[in-house]
Amino acid sequence: MAIVLVAVGHAWEPLKGDSRVLEAAYTVVYSFHMPAFIIISGFFSRSFDMRPDRLRRLVTGVAVPYIVFETAYPLFRRVVDDAPEQEISLLDPWYLTWFLVALFVWRLTTPIWNAVRHPLPLALGIAALASVTPGIGNDLDLQRVLQFLPYFVLGLCMRPDHFHLVRRRAVRIAAVPVFAAALAFGWWAVPRMDTAWFYHRDAAQELGAPWWAGPVMVFAMFGCSLLLTACFFAWVPGRRTWFTALGAGTLYGYLLHGFVVKAGDYRGWFEHSVLHQPLGEIAVSVLAAVMVTLLCTAPVRRVFRCVMEPRMEWAFKRDAAETARAREPREKRETREKVSV
Repeated sequence: MAIVLVAVGHAWEPLKGDSRVLEAAYTVVYSFHMPAFIIISGFFSRSFDMRPDRLRRLVTGVAVPYIVFETAYPLFRRVVDDAPEQEISLLDPWYLTWFLVALFVWRLTTPIWNAVRHPLPLALGIAALASVTPGIGNDLDLQRVLQFLPYFVLGLCMRPDHFHLVRRRAVRIAAVPVFAAALAFGWWAVPRMDTAWFYHRDAAQELGAPWWAGPVMVFAMFGCSLLLTACFFAWVPGRRTWFTALGAGTLYGYLLHGFVVKAGDYRGWFEHSVLHQPLGEIAVSVLAAVMVTLLCTAPVRRVFRCVMEPRMEWAFKRDAAETARAREPREKRETREKVSV
């Protein structure tokens, strides 16, 4: 559900300038869809340590896709947009690939966050400092890495019980007026607030604001994002549904839908006047949701697994501990595991 909102938000970008209502909805979605996605990423990274097999998965499942797609997106633009001047740079994440850089850094530092006494306040302090440091520059999109860091650390600190708390009936009912108020505020804020604040890719000074606005916005947006994310999680079904299994393929949908959205931007698909009418905007939203859902399905994952989750045993040394476990008699291994449990 979070990745659907990501795709719909990207599809709204070329259309939102002509509709204050759509731009208000865009503002609300951007205030929580990536925080929700990042919190989930942190929650499922809680057990990450420096064990060799987990480091290998980090390389093959995050670093390799970054290299592939950071190369593929500029090449795609060269061909489809007839832009031979488009450079390929692994140091300057392009479009969607910043999240892979961020996830690599966040997950690699997970043992540190699990070791410190107060990880979330520390992460918020780092994000606040980043928001007043324009000298960080654009290399590896470190502004985003640092400013979105608190959401990942929050995910590390969460337990399954926290998700059960927000799924209570009272919270689900309260989420309706909260989202309604958020939409009303978004409509009011459209001419008064720069949406670049929601991207977390610039320091306050780069947005033409005084330095102190950076920390203020970091804390204010963290609170607002957390409230809306809790309301979003309240609406996520707790039971198994037809789309539950698609959650395993969200990274596929995330990285692949950008080619369709960018192709539409390059080829002028979004310039048709009918798409700038309410019915056209609804149609684009539905098509984007269907598209990213299909990109998360098993057939698509089978086709692109070679670049998204490549098997690269040839690139890594054989772990001695794994070899020893493989040679251990089955009965002895099962007994040891039961004792450990």
